[in-house]
Amino acid sequence: MNALRTILVASALGAATLAHAQVDQVRVWAAACANCHGTDGRAEPGMEALAGKNADDMTKTLLDFKAGRKPATIMHQISKGYTDDELRAIAAYFAAQKK
Repeated sequence: MNALRTILVASALGAATLAHAQVDQVRVWAAACANCHGTDGRAEPGMEALAGKNADDMTKTLLDFKAGRKPATIMHQISKGYTDDELRAIAAYFAAQKK
């Protein structure tokens, strides 16, 4: 019984650690956006704020940049550095931030 409990506790801790690492990785990816879009997506006047925007809309925009369907000065280059799933995760991160 103690061995089973130890295995269950270790599994739960491992899953929690992995989930935390995934959140931290998304924050690292999102930090690359801070130069233009502000910390946690709260941009200075004149730049587009991302915090609290719809995740699906942001994902579509990012994928359009990546595919070259949406004109940009630099976003088409930046978005090509991420997989589609990473772009979805970044959009979800910004959507979850308070405006």
